[in-house]
Amino acid sequence: MWAIRRTSTKSLNFRGSGLNIAAFRACAGLGPVSNHEEDESSVSELHSFTANGWMTSKTYNGTLPIPKWFSAGRRCLSSETGTKNDGEENDELEDGFSELETPDASETIVGDDGDGASDSSSDSTSDSESDLSNLDTSSVETLETELLGKDATKKKFEPSPLFKVVMEESGPSISGALDKYAEGKELSRAEAYQVLLNLRRRKLFVKALQLSEWLEKKENFDFSERDYASRVDLIAKVRGLQKAENYINEIPKSFREEVVYRTLLANFVSGSLVNKAEHLFNKMKDLGFPITVFTCNQMLLLYKRSDKRKIADILLMMEKENLKPSLFTYQVLIDTKGQSHDIQGMEQIVETMKAEGIEPNVRVQAVLARHYATAGLKEKAEAVLKEMEGTDLKSIRYICPTLLPIYATLGNAEEVERIWKINEAKPRQSDFFAAIDAFGKLKNIEQAEAIFDKMTKTYKKLTTRHYTIMLRVYAENKMLGKGKELLKRMGDSGCIIGPMAWDALVKLYVDAGEVEKADSVLQKAVQQNQQLRPLFSSYMTILDQYSRRGDVHNAEKIFQRLRQAGYIARAKPFHALLQTYINAKVPAYGIRERMKADNLFPNKGLLTQLALVDAFRKTSVSELLD
Repeated sequence: MWAIRRTSTKSLNFRGSGLNIAAFRACAGLGPVSNHEEDESSVSELHSFTANGWMTSKTYNGTLPIPKWFSAGRRCLSSETGTKNDGEENDELEDGFSELETPDASETIVGDDGDGASDSSSDSTSDSESDLSNLDTSSVETLETELLGKDATKKKFEPSPLFKVVMEESGPSISGALDKYAEGKELSRAEAYQVLLNLRRRKLFVKALQLSEWLEKKENFDFSERDYASRVDLIAKVRGLQKAENYINEIPKSFREEVVYRTLLANFVSGSLVNKAEHLFNKMKDLGFPITVFTCNQMLLLYKRSDKRKIADILLMMEKENLKPSLFTYQVLIDTKGQSHDIQGMEQIVETMKAEGIEPNVRVQAVLARHYATAGLKEKAEAVLKEMEGTDLKSIRYICPTLLPIYATLGNAEEVERIWKINEAKPRQSDFFAAIDAFGKLKNIEQAEAIFDKMTKTYKKLTTRHYTIMLRVYAENKMLGKGKELLKRMGDSGCIIGPMAWDALVKLYVDAGEVEKADSVLQKAVQQNQQLRPLFSSYMTILDQYSRRGDVHNAEKIFQRLRQAGYIARAKPFHALLQTYINAKVPAYGIRERMKADNLFPNKGLLTQLALVDAFRKTSVSELLD
């Protein structure tokens, strides 16, 4: 359980929402608010609270029945920076977000709001882990709503003259074409917002940023808080988080409001930059901004990935601020519980949500179905999927890409075939991706290749994402030869070979038993394009193999490269590294100090491994016997 500290849960209810924190924590698998009882003998550094705010990496005496901060006026989050100094962290931010949105004017991406038949110039490879997560995608869409307003995101998009001008301009800058278009015309704010929204949805962030900058220069176009917040988001995606952080200082003080800062916070969360996110959260409190559900949801999402123990802290904060959980709050918690493989707890959260009058939407249903499928609960998963479909799937084709991979996980080839046939005549980009992935999971490589070929004929120029989806199929099915051929074809087409392609290639070599080759390929890829950061999974795939061999030298090398890439303060790499020492039957001197430097608190699994490696330490007796 993710116990945090001792406290009474009496009267900890969400006022106005009827949600009991103790019950909520129990069904979420967070356990009672308590100290790490199983860790007390070995670990003295645990999270605790003070009346002035949050405190980490300090000894907890276990004497407070209720956290003092609960009635205190100031609240903040903090994580120690470990061994990094400020300069190093800023350097990390320069390219820390580059693997998410890398400008490339030569690429092509297809709009997914229509039939998918038209191509458009793109400026992003969008190689990111978040592309693979439906939950995180919904967070991005929530940010769009926050920035552009609910009305703008609900309206059906119809290409306007302004949109056509932006899309047809292929040069490095669109300002000249926009100046020409605006001569003698009064620009509609509503039209500009719709164009910006649809550029975002197509991941054309460079063009969206250029349009935003051009609009700000127009005398009759007064920028609002949300306009500046949108600019912060676009700068983060195109030029990096450090530039976005610096830009906030250029915004007029009267417009430097909470929505601007929480937009930067959402981008820190997307980049899994825990220290930066917590520091910004603290700053927002110091500036006197109110805590909002959106901000809390972002912190929940961050801690779902990085430190689940802190989820309870955010829930307590929401209770203190009398914030009613939103649908997304429940979605994060349901997904967190599903990841812990406690289906009963996941279902209890759903019941709690329904009791509050909030019905699961398609995304929540998809999360449930996915976890049911992973747990092998086929009947429950299929029941949710059928509920999602309703009576006429053709009228809601947009959910097909969600259904396909889940049916594939269930091994239901008939349902995958049925759903693909509904979209086969006029598939959208997301339909192609989901179908290739689904047939790959079913090991129907021939059908996956046929769909890929159809996709290559549908679009004029394929992007990195198009190739990578097929490359992953080859990787998952250990088809090294075909993977190499596709990669060569990808390079010949002019596509950037980015982090997701690297990840698939690493898996291809590892599954073929060529771990050193996978290591070498990843290292060369980083050297060739130092602005792109490999995925966390790429390093872990190699580290796990060295761990199995007990190859301490190479495992330590990969571990250090993980740190250099900015992936620190995670338990998983330390688990793999400790297992390497265990398999090699040698002591891991200084490992506790290294964890402390990274502000990492050992969980039960790490403590068990630490005890095992301690057994290999030399003693005076063992030295005599040697």
